[in-house]
Amino acid sequence: VARMTSHCASYYSTDKAFVNAFTCPKPDGDVTAAFCCGFNDIKYCCDDPNSFFPYEYGYMWWLSVGALVGLSIAAVVLLAFIITICVLCYLFITTKPRGLDNGLSLQVSEMILRTSVARNSLNPTEEMDIFLNVCFLRLIEILS
Repeated sequence: VARMTSHCASYYSTDKAFVNAFTCPKPDGDVTAAFCCGFNDIKYCCDDPNSFFPYEYGYMWWLSVGALVGLSIAAVVLLAFIITICVLCYLFITTKPRGLDNGLSLQVSEMILRTSVARNSLNPTEEMDIFLNVCFLRLIEILS
């Protein structure tokens, strides 16, 4: 029965120690670990032919740290955005005007409307303006 083998070239480990080349599977290792896996500075035998990465192990570690820092910053920004939205909504709801003091009395506006309509001294546009003004003031009064 022919066995599949793979050659792992010699390399310098992360401790700068020279490691001699070896063949996978190792004589004392798993028979299914027939492929050279790992990184340029850490090599081992495994059963996956696509598990060799042509860069140093430390590079992968820094990628992980970079990703964690990036995700942490994104989470903080998102949290700040959500808190800002909540505060603005709270302020919008709690600080709506309780009443509108424009210096005009509603009774005066109604009195002007009644006397003007009774005398027919207003044209239709003026009557509509006064009517809408009274309606608007009533609405403000109801809402506050």
